[in-house]
Amino acid sequence: MTSRPDAIRASYDTVADDYAELLRAELADKPFDRAVLGAFAEKVTDGGGGVVADLGCGPGRVTAYLDGLGLDAYGIDLSPGMVAVARRSHPELRFEVGTMASLDIADGALAGALAWYSTVHTPLVELPVLFGEFHRVLAPGGHLLLAYKVGDERVRLDHAYGHDLDLDVHRFPPERVAGLLRAAGLVEVARLVREADARESTPQAFVLARRERE
Repeated sequence: MTSRPDAIRASYDTVADDYAELLRAELADKPFDRAVLGAFAEKVTDGGGGVVADLGCGPGRVTAYLDGLGLDAYGIDLSPGMVAVARRSHPELRFEVGTMASLDIADGALAGALAWYSTVHTPLVELPVLFGEFHRVLAPGGHLLLAYKVGDERVRLDHAYGHDLDLDVHRFPPERVAGLLRAAGLVEVARLVREADARESTPQAFVLARRERE
């Protein structure tokens, strides 16, 4: 099983407007999610601050949340449709089309990187490529916050947000993710696994990791 960027891009281009509307206020009733985003922001700020990239930013709602926490945040997404919605919804922020597997970011340029459920369409065997890119673009001492669905299976998603789709959603075992982060040179700082809420079908995991200073 491999990721299918063309199918992912097409699916999110299709749902961009409805996805943005349905999830616009999602963080309002998720205290644990807000807490880990706040901890990430504090770590980046305590490290001296700098540019933070929201990788796989979708319609930009979490990018805007980070901006509200005082971070110099911008977003990158594979879907031009999502980027268009993000630019329209948050014209004061910067959003770019790009791929996490090959980021157009200089080595060590970021104080922080966020992958907020944006790895869910990537099979476990391909995560080392993404984690290697995250390590490359982070400055020594920079932090990564990763959010993902807990499990050990692939779920087919052919209809959501009112549209037919062509997506595979991957769930990951936390220990495997931790091992892959270590192999990429990213040291786990903290991990939170919370139970599924009423709209979710699996526990959710959040990992804060750091690129070691050299």
